[in-house]
Amino acid sequence: MSAIILCAFSEQSLTKETDRLQILSVNTGKNMTVEYFKEGEWWVSPYNTIDEVTSTFDLPEKVEIHDATLRDGEQTPGVVFSPEDKIAIAEKMSEVGVDRIEAGMPAVSPDDYKAIKQICSLGLKSKIYTFARAMQGDIDSAIECGADGVIIEVPIGYPKLKYQFGWTWEDVYKKSAPIIKYAKDNGLHTVFFPYDTTRAREDDLENLLKAVMDNCPPDSVGVVDTMGCALPEAIKYLVKKVKGLTNLPVEIHTHNDFGMGVATELAAVEAGASVVHSCVNGLGERTGNAAMEELVLALEVLYGIKMDYDMKKFPELFELVSNISNIPIAANKPVGGSRNFTRESGIGVDLVLEEPLAMFGTHPALTGRTGDIVLGKKSGKRSVTYSLEQMGIEDTSDEAVAEILGQVKALGIKKKTIITSDEFQGIVDSVL
Repeated sequence: MSAIILCAFSEQSLTKETDRLQILSVNTGKNMTVEYFKEGEWWVSPYNTIDEVTSTFDLPEKVEIHDATLRDGEQTPGVVFSPEDKIAIAEKMSEVGVDRIEAGMPAVSPDDYKAIKQICSLGLKSKIYTFARAMQGDIDSAIECGADGVIIEVPIGYPKLKYQFGWTWEDVYKKSAPIIKYAKDNGLHTVFFPYDTTRAREDDLENLLKAVMDNCPPDSVGVVDTMGCALPEAIKYLVKKVKGLTNLPVEIHTHNDFGMGVATELAAVEAGASVVHSCVNGLGERTGNAAMEELVLALEVLYGIKMDYDMKKFPELFELVSNISNIPIAANKPVGGSRNFTRESGIGVDLVLEEPLAMFGTHPALTGRTGDIVLGKKSGKRSVTYSLEQMGIEDTSDEAVAEILGQVKALGIKKKTIITSDEFQGIVDSVL
């Protein structure tokens, strides 16, 4: 979708009327609203939407999340999901609003087959997909389970073809064509998934896609950065190339080996990709996949693409997946980290609670969180008086506050971390 960006910058304080940024679709005439300030929800950079930044965007009207936690997430070393685990996660993902759930690969084990079949029978709002090789048996399993769609994976990266399979692109096509056709003939939404796309020889990729489109076109095509090794601009190039070759919807699946899993998927959306693949909490092989929660928040807030997700329920989903996978969430992880809205520094303590958007890009409540004040080496007097007020202690003398603060800082330095509520209580008791 081509777009014209109109920006209105106010020299005064922000108002709903003058500080709205609109994306007007030239092709459809349909208005989409992007607000860098939304009262009580977020306050992000207005430079995100100036023409110099967005002039090359080809944003789709809608972006769907295809979450692969139950398959790619389980491929995280050491992670095993039981059928009951998979059902619980699928139900919570659907409750949050995930568009498509990749429930797993039926061929992996009888338990996987059982779990997928049960998930398909739950009547969830999410569409259910399975992961398949280019083999008729895998498609039959998807049909038997009652899946809505299937991801058909085949290799196209040159290192895979040369060293792992000993195939040419012609071999890949010959194996793919009858299976794509079989899946579509049996009513499955069929995603052609030539993985390791970002390490494919360009001729191989072109020849494969042209042959597929001439003889057995799928419903959509994936651009797959299996090794997480492509720059955002390279992903844009590939998405545009695949769209041009196929005229089909393009899906993007990335890994996080260079720390750019989310960035590269967002770059793909800028180039027109309409489905982004993810894992909750950024689970996945090696360094993980693009994190579902980070994609949803960025698409909604930074791009103005309505996602229809209940982000207030995110913490429930994060905790569930973390507990089942036995992988703790880093305290500073974007969106899911426990200390994203925590302030130790004494500067701006009041704002954390009274005007959070002065201190954070999003309001804690947007993703089901609250602001928090902790005590340690970097605390100030207001941190202490706030903590005293929480204990019901007010009108404390400046001398007492200074003494408490001194002991708080000394203990924080000694421990090399924040102090606990019990430790603070002990300091207060000793001073007061």
